[in-house]
Amino acid sequence: MPTPKTKAAKTRLLEAAATLFYNDGITATGIDTITAKAGVAKMSLYNNFKSKAELVAAFIEVRHAEWLALYEKRMCHATTPQTRVLAIFDAYADHANFAYERGFRGCGLLNAAAELPAGDVGRDAVRRHKEEVEQLLVTHLTEISPGRPDVVSQTAAHLSYLLEGAMSRAGLEGNDSRVQQARLITVSLLEAL
Repeated sequence: MPTPKTKAAKTRLLEAAATLFYNDGITATGIDTITAKAGVAKMSLYNNFKSKAELVAAFIEVRHAEWLALYEKRMCHATTPQTRVLAIFDAYADHANFAYERGFRGCGLLNAAAELPAGDVGRDAVRRHKEEVEQLLVTHLTEISPGRPDVVSQTAAHLSYLLEGAMSRAGLEGNDSRVQQARLITVSLLEAL
C-alpha cells in the first residue's frame, strides 16, 4: 500500500480536499489548507486542476463513486428485488458509519450542494447522483410490481424522499439510526406492494 508521500499528487490533493470539504465545508477550505494537508506545492494543485471549482467537481464525482462501490458491495448479497431496494438504504447506512475524521455530518454531496450557488455544475452533479439513486429504486421496484409504472414511480419517489430525509436527520444526529428507521419503514412499504 502506498504511503502518503508516494501517492500521486492528484490523489493526495483529492483525498485532502475530500476530508477538508467534508469536515469544514467547501467555502471555508482554502487552497493553501488543501495543499498543506496533501503535502504538495500549490503549483501541484494547478497542474492537476484548473481551479478550485474543478477540484470540487472531482470531489463530488469521487463521493459518488464511493457510494456506488458501497451499493455494489451490498448488491453482491441481495438476492431478491426487496433486498436490492434495501441494499440502497444499507449503502447509505454504510456511508454514515464510515470513520470520518470529525464524525458523520450527513450526506457529503448534499452538504456540498448547499454551499454551491444555483446553476453551479456541482449542484447539477449532485442532482444527477440523487436521480441515479431514485432510478435504481425504480429498477428494483419494477421487479416487485411489474406492469405498474405509476405505482413504481410514486413509490420510488416516496422512498427517495424517505431516504434523503433520514440522511439529513442522521447527519444532524451523527449516526445512522434514522437511516435504519427508514429501512424498517421501507420493509413495511415493500410488503404492501
